[in-house]
Amino acid sequence: MPTLPRVEILLWLVPPVVVTLAAMAWVGWVGHERRTEVDQEEAVRRLGEALDRPQPTLPGSAPRRRERSTGVALRRDS
Repeated sequence: MPTLPRVEILLWLVPPVVVTLAAMAWVGWVGHERRTEVDQEEAVRRLGEALDRPQPTLPGSAPRRRERSTGVALRRDS
């Protein structure tokens, strides 16, 4: 096979790639949070509390009215 010697130099990458993929899968499986059942009444109560709280307004949330562009660049006199 004429292409095997060219590819053979990359074979040292196979074990680290396999170990990395296995570690990623293991960490993803072990590290994910287990979903616990929440009582529906408790969830509705929490939602109601969250909706009743006053929501903060962001300083930049009001849209600023911009001057209409004429397409001509003008220098402002200072």
